[in-house]
Amino acid sequence: MNRAVAFDISLAGHVDCGGCILHPNWGGVRREVVTHACRDTKPSCTLTPCKNKSATDILSSLNINVIANESPEAHQIPDMRLSRGIVCECAGVSACPDGAANGTCSTQPGGYCFVSVEEVLDDAGLLVLERTAGCLPPDESGFMQCKSSQVPHQHPKVIECCEKDLCNRRLYPQLAEPPPDVTEAPSLRPTAPASPTILVAAALCVALVAFLAAFWLLLRKRKRGCKRPPSPPAPSHLAEISSGSGSGLPLLVQRTVAKQIQMVESIGKGRYGEVWLAKWRGEKVAVKVFFTTEEASWFRETEIYQTVLMRHENILGFIAADIKGTGSWTQMLLITDYHENGSLHDYLQTVVLDTHGLMIMAYSIVSGLAHLHMDIFGTKGKPAIAHRDIKSKNILVKKNGQCAIADFGLAVRFVAERNEVDIAPNTRVGTRRYMAPEVLDEKLDVTNFEAFKMADMYSLGLVLWEMCRRCATGDKAQYVESYALPYNEYVPSDPSFEDMHAVVVAKGVRPPIPARWISAEPLSTLVNVMSECWHANPPVRLTALRVKKTLAKYNTETTIKLV
Repeated sequence: MNRAVAFDISLAGHVDCGGCILHPNWGGVRREVVTHACRDTKPSCTLTPCKNKSATDILSSLNINVIANESPEAHQIPDMRLSRGIVCECAGVSACPDGAANGTCSTQPGGYCFVSVEEVLDDAGLLVLERTAGCLPPDESGFMQCKSSQVPHQHPKVIECCEKDLCNRRLYPQLAEPPPDVTEAPSLRPTAPASPTILVAAALCVALVAFLAAFWLLLRKRKRGCKRPPSPPAPSHLAEISSGSGSGLPLLVQRTVAKQIQMVESIGKGRYGEVWLAKWRGEKVAVKVFFTTEEASWFRETEIYQTVLMRHENILGFIAADIKGTGSWTQMLLITDYHENGSLHDYLQTVVLDTHGLMIMAYSIVSGLAHLHMDIFGTKGKPAIAHRDIKSKNILVKKNGQCAIADFGLAVRFVAERNEVDIAPNTRVGTRRYMAPEVLDEKLDVTNFEAFKMADMYSLGLVLWEMCRRCATGDKAQYVESYALPYNEYVPSDPSFEDMHAVVVAKGVRPPIPARWISAEPLSTLVNVMSECWHANPPVRLTALRVKKTLAKYNTETTIKLV
């Protein structure tokens, strides 16, 4: 190793030590440095007098560079530092060694104390000065660190060293102000011209990387046409990314979900559009695709679903809404929870209910409707909402036997602050078969929100009638009617306003009540409820909350629980 040894050549003596040098009377010369250098090079040397050899010649023969000092005193070392090392103040996590006591550390013999000041960013992003103190080793690394202030740093830094006990407590290095016209740190060494071989190799590497990147992009683009790329890492379940406000997912997440939906198959069609079974990150979801003529319904339903505190176990879970397409076509999407049992209308055509299942269904439907009709006051309260299109096709059956209300394209809200009803402009009307008498007679007061709630209760009475027809009674559950729509005996399959007005308003007809319902529980309880719900006089009808309490009180032994 080519080592540099600094000492005063003028004081060097002549000794012969088998390749090493040592003079017994060198005084202020750094004898230990020369001695250590000799021992590193010739560890087996002996110290005997020699003649006619200078220190410079012998050190050069040992491959040791000799650097003359400006003065002999520059390299005088205190005996205390040479014999036992010195004690230094230490400050800073990186500068204080493990086991340091009282904020001090001890150097090796010949070591240094140091203090450094560096400009760093704190947790708030502000520039502050950080002071570090500690010990440096006696070798070249310690010496070079003491001189490191002459080298540019990424962040401004200055360091000072000293050679006495606790001397660094009195050191306060000052950062030098950079020249105003300096734009970059000076180079530490002259730049050597690049070798032609290196330039050619670098160019080939860049070209190879560019080719591989282009090939990968082309391959990925081709695969995208036949297979959707894997989704980036994200929460695996919809519940994990809820906004927490009871109004579904954050809007940005909704846009992301809509883009990642994979359509599976069409499961239903209606006057508003089409319903698809789809998948998102392995979960089944339902996607309602609206016709372009039903933009008002899509916008209103999205607006209602995003109402704060709208979420309820008996209201269809909303996931996302988005508009997507190209210049030639547009799709308005509404993404919700998927329930494989389908609508209550379809479910009742194939499934016969027992009395327990009937009460669970009835209670869940009225619970969802009561939550809609109820207003919640507060900083982020929920307005009262009326559905305006309650029917068996707009109620879905869940796996646990409960139901969830869906389709809010016609819903209205009551704005308590302005004491007015928020009705969205929409040419669509409700289902005529389920319209209340006051709606058919065009006497509903659209400025009175209670009138919309009472119209919902009339429709609820008809839905309860449909459910009771499919509930079996008797010792062997042998008595049950076939499924039928309300007023199926009086009007055609697609009745007009005039048809319904003539039956419901003019004649005051209501769906027939079979005799077995009167004598069997809980059907008799539901008969009383539905009869009060479809009363011709709206103020006489039961409220959703009243019906909910009546059904909850019916049998405390069931699994029905107040929400």
